[in-house]
This record gives sequence, C-alpha cells and structure tokens, in this order.
Amino acid sequence: TAGLVGTQPTAALPTDQGPTGPTADQLAAMPEVGDADHIRGNANAKVVLVEYSDYECPFCGRFHPTMQQLMTDFGDEIAWVYRHYPLPFHPNAQKSAEGGECVAELGGEEAFWNYTDALFEVNIRDGQLSPEAITTAATGAGVNEAAFTECLDSGRMAQVVQDQMSAGSSAGVSGTPGTFIVVDGEAKELIPGAVPVEQAKTMVEQYL
Repeated sequence: TAGLVGTQPTAALPTDQGPTGPTADQLAAMPEVGDADHIRGNANAKVVLVEYSDYECPFCGRFHPTMQQLMTDFGDEIAWVYRHYPLPFHPNAQKSAEGGECVAELGGEEAFWNYTDALFEVNIRDGQLSPEAITTAATGAGVNEAAFTECLDSGRMAQVVQDQMSAGSSAGVSGTPGTFIVVDGEAKELIPGAVPVEQAKTMVEQYL
C-alpha cells in the first residue's frame, strides 16, 4: 500500500513513505496534548488522533481527506491534533510549517486549520508547494499579509517546528504521516502512513 514502509531505509533520515511501529517506551514518550496544540473537534473526546505531518509530503496530502472523513464520521467522539514533521528533502516543508505557526499566532485556531486545509489542497493538486502558495493560504485564512511575512521571515517559529519534529521522532515517528491514537491521554498505537480510510476507521473504532 502506498505510504507504507517495506524495509528500513539505509540512511538514518526520515522518509515520507510512512512509519514503522513504535515501541511501548516510544509511545509513552509522545508529548501529551496541551494548550499549545492545534486541536480540531471535541477537545474533551476520549480518542484523540495526533498527526505528525508535512504540508509538502505527497502521502500526507493523500491522508488529509482521510482525516477529514474520520472527523465527519465520528463527530464529537474524536479530536484531531496537527503537529509538524517537515522532512528535509521537501524544499518548502519547513517554511510552510513555520507559516502555520505564524497563522495560528496572528489569526487563531480557525485560521490555522483553514491554512492547513488550503495547503493540502495545493499539495493534492500540484504535488508541491511554493512560497507564493504559502502566503496565499495565509491571507486566504484571514491573516494580514505584511504581518505574516514579518513573522515568517523572522524565523522565530523555526524552533517551535523543530521541537515538534524532535518530539515526534522520540515517540517513534519515522515518516509522514504518522498519526497516534491517543485514548484518555495515553498513546496506544500509530496509524502507519497514508492508510485507506476504512483501515483507519477500524483502528479507531476499537478504542471508542
């Protein structure tokens, strides 16, 4: 299945072909969902899907509609948390992730999710992003262009993004998308890559 890893990569670099399963210790190391997270849906849901993702990753683009469908199908039973995991060989991944943090700071959570949806629409359509697409997604989400450009150019969100990626790696993410199923605050397992929606639904349903 596209988005899954068949063999371990020879280099110790992240891939965009999907993660392998984390150990129990790694699952326990995943940072708890908190106020700094971007949460879509019922923040008090029993099951929270914590997705480590890359706006420019083709498998993440394929998986984004799956996550949207899960939110539609399960409603208030689940919540969705988006965390950044920009892969180094995607040229606009890091800046698009920083852009997401700038949008959240300037426009709030609704703007962040509108930006996220817009960038994945570009990803799905074009297979890549551009600096222009990043700015267009930000302004389309209602953020002032000059303020957004100042924030993005300053680089002050770079560490936020890198901290999320480092924490994801420690928790066993080895590729994108890597989506943890978290139940009552405890990470249970990782949805491996861009699995089909029915497979993802089956994995989530066992915890509801």
